Amino acid sequence: MKKSLLPLLILLGSTLPAMAHPPIFHGLGGTAAAQAGFFHPFTGIDHLVVMVAVGLWAVQMGGRALWVLPSSFVGSMILGGLIGLSGFHAPVAESGILASIILLGAALGMAWNPPLIIAALFVGAGGVCHGYAHGAEMSAGLIPAIYFAGMIVATSLLHALGVGTGLFLRRNQFMIMTRFAGLMILAFAVYDFIWPVA
Repeated sequence: MKKSLLPLLILLGSTLPAMAHPPIFHGLGGTAAAQAGFFHPFTGIDHLVVMVAVGLWAVQMGGRALWVLPSSFVGSMILGGLIGLSGFHAPVAESGILASIILLGAALGMAWNPPLIIAALFVGAGGVCHGYAHGAEMSAGLIPAIYFAGMIVATSLLHALGVGTGLFLRRNQFMIMTRFAGLMILAFAVYDFIWPVA
């Protein structure tokens, strides 16, 4: 065996045990932090619903809301994540998450078109609550900056999914489906209130 291959074999051998379980649950390196941050928004239906709904509402409102609402959510989510990471106890965050589901469901269902600053403030308040949950649940030992970067990428993709879906519906004259989605979100909020989901 060539000596030049020995470091490569040692490296490959050292990675085999880690492959038995996803790095999201094991390891303290940058990859584990990025994966943990990226997948965390996908671990709760409430997070998924709200992040996609923000994109749908942005399309429903149109104009600058297409970028202002997602940006407001992401920016305030970072703030909330830092609060959660600091160890500050905010029991109201769970209620805020539920309130954000109700608000977005009602906004979509009624095709509510408030002044952009009002919509951005409502979306931002929801972002703080969701970000708090992300930050408070970060595993010890992960690199916060990389964890947050993964979280931001995932959230942005979910917003983009909502925007893309909304644009498709608008282009094909199916905006009534956006209002129907709002009613379904409200129904989910009632379900989540009675039987809380993760």
